[in-house]
Amino acid sequence: MCRNIKTLFNFEPPVTDDEVRAASLQFVRKISGFNKPSKANEASFAAAVDEIASVSSRLLHSLETTAPSRNRGEEAAKAKARAAVRFGA
Repeated sequence: MCRNIKTLFNFEPPVTDDEVRAASLQFVRKISGFNKPSKANEASFAAAVDEIASVSSRLLHSLETTAPSRNRGEEAAKAKARAAVRFGA
């Protein structure tokens, strides 16, 4: 999985449309192999990002859990600590 795509479900505050769109863009970049598409592929690329963002939003809003919401700041701190251990920073 692309390392830049972050988990978006069950966070407080809830996921924003911008976060869903950014994850969708990263996904399309990963599977297409394009960081920025050519003019010939630009419309298809943008349509794919829009469709994936739409499906992802529907998925995130339909999911249910009994687990408590995670705090974005705490999760970021945990990730930073894991990276420090992994990369020795």
